Amino acid sequence: MAAEVTRRRRDGEIAQERILEEAMRAIAENGLAALTMSKLAQRLDTSGGHILYYFGSKDRLLLDALRWSEDRLGGIREALLARRTTAVRRLDDFLALYLPEGPRDPRWMLWVELWARTAGNPELLQAQEAIDRAWQSDLETLLTRGARQGRFALPEQDVPAAADEILALLDGLSTRVVLSLAGATRDTVLDTARRAVRRITLPAR
Repeated sequence: MAAEVTRRRRDGEIAQERILEEAMRAIAENGLAALTMSKLAQRLDTSGGHILYYFGSKDRLLLDALRWSEDRLGGIREALLARRTTAVRRLDDFLALYLPEGPRDPRWMLWVELWARTAGNPELLQAQEAIDRAWQSDLETLLTRGARQGRFALPEQDVPAAADEILALLDGLSTRVVLSLAGATRDTVLDTARRAVRRITLPAR
């Protein structure tokens, strides 16, 4: 992220990164509908005008917070792919990274709010698709490497469909955890994801 995003340019001016962090917490606590620029400004001990200067609207704030969060995860995924370990372990780490930490996980609450708005907002839909493609691309890379190493009995031409299936599964499981549906917890859905992924990738024998 550009340096101007993360520094204070004048005394009393709140850096954008701090605004985004606090916005994520506020949205996780009460939802985007309950958040106003003035309330967020109070949490940060700054002016509503300062926040409006950077974001202009709640949709823009939501989108920028999500992009900022996903940029950080992109760096973690890059390190995961470069890690010197087995493809099976990398895939397990990928699953753990994708899933929420627990109910009302701030990152996942951003996704829930985004999904509720994408149908009527082409900009939000385009941003969602771009973020989804990044996860899909990294998962396809991971699966392809594992297939070439004989760790997954998965023909390379089937990798895109397998990656799409895994991500759809993870989205559904994540929604259960973040919204506390059917008593789902991070541990239970991680076990479910592992079993399902084993069936999809079917390690070669």
